[in-house]
Amino acid sequence: MALPESDVARVQRWCAARVPDNARDQVRIECELAQRHLTIVERRPPWHENLGPDWTTSAIARLRYNATDKSWTLYWTDQHQRFHLYDQLAPSRSIDDLLTEIDRDPTSIFWG
Repeated sequence: MALPESDVARVQRWCAARVPDNARDQVRIECELAQRHLTIVERRPPWHENLGPDWTTSAIARLRYNATDKSWTLYWTDQHQRFHLYDQLAPSRSIDDLLTEIDRDPTSIFWG
């Protein structure tokens, strides 16, 4: 089953709003889509010309969708880019609950 289109659009708008237009040449917050989850990532340009033109990508959070009960669960990523269940927030049918928790970041696990 595909992810709910309205939720995907909501996360994409949220990501776009995180960085002002005048800073997007330095950092971007984007959403990568998969069949059962969304991954919010931070992208940065190469800091040295020898690294080539590709931007680096670091995962911020993963939002996993459960089609059975139509809920979203939040995951955080460690320094090795492995995902772990974020146990400070129960699964929710509202994607906004997860985005609000990422914004609040009470444990400093998403934004540092």
